[in-house]
Amino acid sequence: MAMSKKHELNLQTAEKFARIALSHVEREYPHKPGFVFGSPDDVRSPRETHPVFFGSYDWHSCVHGYWMLARLLNRFADLASAPEILGLFERRLTTDAVAGEVALFERSGSRGFERPYGWGWLLKLAAELEVMKDRGFAETLRPLSRLIAGRFESFLPLATYPVRVGTHFNTAFAIRLAADYGEAVNDAAFVDLLRATALRWYGKDRDCPAWGEPSGDDFLSSTLAEAECVRRLLPAEAFVDWFSRFLPMLAEGQPATLFSPASVSDPSDGKIAHLDGLNLSRAWCFRSLASALSMDDGRRAVLQAAADRHLTASLPHVAGDYMGEHWLASFAVLALEA
Repeated sequence: MAMSKKHELNLQTAEKFARIALSHVEREYPHKPGFVFGSPDDVRSPRETHPVFFGSYDWHSCVHGYWMLARLLNRFADLASAPEILGLFERRLTTDAVAGEVALFERSGSRGFERPYGWGWLLKLAAELEVMKDRGFAETLRPLSRLIAGRFESFLPLATYPVRVGTHFNTAFAIRLAADYGEAVNDAAFVDLLRATALRWYGKDRDCPAWGEPSGDDFLSSTLAEAECVRRLLPAEAFVDWFSRFLPMLAEGQPATLFSPASVSDPSDGKIAHLDGLNLSRAWCFRSLASALSMDDGRRAVLQAAADRHLTASLPHVAGDYMGEHWLASFAVLALEA
């Protein structure tokens, strides 16, 4: 089964998504803070607190809004919004502004700020900036990206157990994104740490039942995020062996709970809108996992068909209400490019 043509990223869709992100990455309010106030001095506006990533409702959504813009800029040379994207980067990705972001992470009490979801996305953004024609933006962001990489290096050896949830605390999703950064900057030791952690956490997993998926708050599949993390970090042959043990009934579409898109009853509700993200992130995983299987492997068609169903269900909800609009397009780009 070939990938559906209607679910490919093209210039028209890229421009639509870029316009969505440009409309909110500098939108200061509404804003949801994600850190602990240590003193009255910490009570400042989002723009003062986060000199770069103050928009998009919360810090991590703003970060992956910037990632999407960088990705679309790299992907489409004739993107109409390219001058606006470059203008945004020149305006916001400055040495002083990045220093302000670093200062937030260095506050007392900020050890766990955005761990691990925002950490993963920040490194994903850094990886994309590394492959731009002008690598000056990557250089400007480097104090923050190196700090975040260091946070991973300090945290992962202490993390005895993975976090297997469908929300921001999922560890598989974060280290999957971080792997792209490690390769982009040729940091073999960092990638080795991510690989060793993935094997320690997930290497012995077998016959995943996925019985708790989806919950009403999920925007990630803990099952599929784990599989995609292992795919990204293991050699191809080793991954296929692991995957066959992890989801042994995949060819029969089992466990069935993974293969039917989540129903999104109210996209304007912030938590219910998470389920659109679940459908899109599942589609990303389905497509990526399918790419690791041979063309004559029957599981490949099962995964590709599931990806199409999930994309059909939630691509129409990327725009229309701010509770989804401030973040869903990034997940759509992940899925459409997988």
